[in-house]
Amino acid sequence: MAYDFDLFVIGGGSAGVRCARISAGHGARVGVAEERFWGGTCVNVGCVPKKIMVNATEYGQWAEDAAAFGWDLEVKGHDWARLAEARNREVARLSGIYGKLLAGNGVTTFDARAKFLDAHTLQVGEQRVTAERILIATGGTPQRLEIPGAELGLISDDLFTLKALPKRVVVIGAGYIALEFACILRGLGAEVDVMYRAALPLRGFDDDIRTAVVEALQGQGMRLNPDVSPTRITQVNGHLMVAMSNNFMREADAVFFCTGRSPNTAGLGLEEAGVETNASGAVVVDEDHRTSQAHIYALGDVIDRVNLTPMATATGHALADTLFGNKPRKASYDDVPTAVFTNPPIGTVGLSEAEAAARGPVDVYVTRFTPMRHTISGRQGRRTLMKLVVCQKTDKVLGAHMLGEDAAEIMQGIGIAVRMGATKADFDRTIGIHPTAAEEFVTLRTRAREAGVQPPSQQAAE
Repeated sequence: MAYDFDLFVIGGGSAGVRCARISAGHGARVGVAEERFWGGTCVNVGCVPKKIMVNATEYGQWAEDAAAFGWDLEVKGHDWARLAEARNREVARLSGIYGKLLAGNGVTTFDARAKFLDAHTLQVGEQRVTAERILIATGGTPQRLEIPGAELGLISDDLFTLKALPKRVVVIGAGYIALEFACILRGLGAEVDVMYRAALPLRGFDDDIRTAVVEALQGQGMRLNPDVSPTRITQVNGHLMVAMSNNFMREADAVFFCTGRSPNTAGLGLEEAGVETNASGAVVVDEDHRTSQAHIYALGDVIDRVNLTPMATATGHALADTLFGNKPRKASYDDVPTAVFTNPPIGTVGLSEAEAAARGPVDVYVTRFTPMRHTISGRQGRRTLMKLVVCQKTDKVLGAHMLGEDAAEIMQGIGIAVRMGATKADFDRTIGIHPTAAEEFVTLRTRAREAGVQPPSQQAAE
């Protein structure tokens, strides 16, 4: 059978665009359909606009701290509309670049929704197309909790369409999106409550980081509400009232649901194509990103594995090289560096202490200090934490974790070392750059504790 395309990609985000562009560069006939906006979540309602808003909060704090360093500045307040205009202009520019990249590589683009009719046929807007191979890269979508009045709350996308800063905000959730949004809103002047049902935020991160970020958020004047869940949202006299499971109430001008994202698979016609999903709606794939149909692949947030933009682009590039470039390869999901752009930010790579200890004995090195900048400024909630988790048997650094200024920038370099299998001895014989915070990673000499070792009584019993 002659197909219209060698590869058709559903979704114009990071994974889909990279795979489409590289595949076309290898000579494949490629089509891409995107129903909302080119560049996906990251460019339009995620990484890019969020980081611009994080930058805005930093400028405000630097202006406030300047007096401690001898500067006499007058700060008249923040102009939300001016920030929004600059942010939206940059988002539009980057989104446009995605379309130009595809066109420049000969990819056929469709501003339309694509839906499977069968395993090789798609309804794309008003037309039908066929493809030998198909890639599902439709990303994820934010979710609200199923509680009375949930429709009164906002989702994460809505931050980027607000016309003004709400004065009082309740952020529901304890993941990285929730904490980043809380820091942005607080940094721009809002009163912020954060509600989450666990004892600590950031499930899955190292426990020392989770504890330290609580201190940092409280130091900024946020009110944290752990071990509770919202039970109802009501509107009273133009304001919102959030009822909590501990029988307390919070009044707010806006409520953000940052309670996770679900794979965006609804309405794609996956049943007609014979593509399996799991209980959460994520597309099930094997190590080669093949679905239950051998010619249909899935990448990015829609498979709910490591939901990071660089991971999506890496896997998209690898899949294109494998299918059409005559150089089969895989992008590894191991030791992926990542950051949380709280204030201060978090950077992490490799295993947490708990994960590493579950595999065997480890040595743990930890330091906490106030950065030089804030010994002068006196700003609260800015203590830095750095941590290395080291295998006792091999001396290999299994994990590195940091909360503090420039953590994301520092962790990119540390990530290379961990990915290459560096040992603690390699870190120790590296000369530090002084005076910096980063030098602490190569001057950690005193072991804080040992983890993953069985009690003597248990060892004797075995």
